[in-house]
Amino acid sequence: MCMSSTSVNVKGVNDGLLIIISPTEEWQAITTELANHLDKQVSVFAGAKVTLDTGERPVPKYELSSLKALLERRGLSLLVVQSASKTTIESAESLDIRTHATAPVAPTNTSENAVMGDEEVAIDPEESGTTGVMIRRTLRSGRTIHSRGHVVVYGDVNPGAKIIATGDIFVWGKLRGVVHAGAEGDTNAIICALDMNPSQLRIAELITTSPSGKRGDIRPEVALVRNQQIVVETWD
Repeated sequence: MCMSSTSVNVKGVNDGLLIIISPTEEWQAITTELANHLDKQVSVFAGAKVTLDTGERPVPKYELSSLKALLERRGLSLLVVQSASKTTIESAESLDIRTHATAPVAPTNTSENAVMGDEEVAIDPEESGTTGVMIRRTLRSGRTIHSRGHVVVYGDVNPGAKIIATGDIFVWGKLRGVVHAGAEGDTNAIICALDMNPSQLRIAELITTSPSGKRGDIRPEVALVRNQQIVVETWD
């Protein structure tokens, strides 16, 4: 019993199922693909105990809770979460799920804030204890950045590129890709760009896209949450 894709890998093991999820794919894509696969073999999987392997992906509590509910609706029990992410381990423990650290779990201000690449360095904003990533180049299609803090890009974010941050996102260039600020539920997070025309904007759990045909004057803009919806205003 095995199913594998770019988002999810499901394997039958002696005592149940092992589900391995991608460290970079959009969360919605992962859960949708997993649900579709499980629904095709409900009778086979019913009653199985699940071990979830998230690798180095930081999974906030609200995402892990939704995946746990997805499994329970199909008669599966999330028994163990194994991860190299401190965020994921803490999320699982808060939901009373057994955990297994697959590698030494780094403090939140070190390895999970770092992004591989010789032009990307960790930064420390003024807020005590908050870190982030500074990227001094254009993010091309297929590139995904995860940060347990803020992200600053000195360059463009091309279509097909993604940024997922628990803090704010600043793009000193053209924003055309997918960006998700406040990824752990922070509705006070903001997204700023010198030329904002993304394929998708997310702040916490809210989602929007750029208006079709948007052009006119190109000017710096900021996206923020107001009255439970994302609004985009001139960035003064």
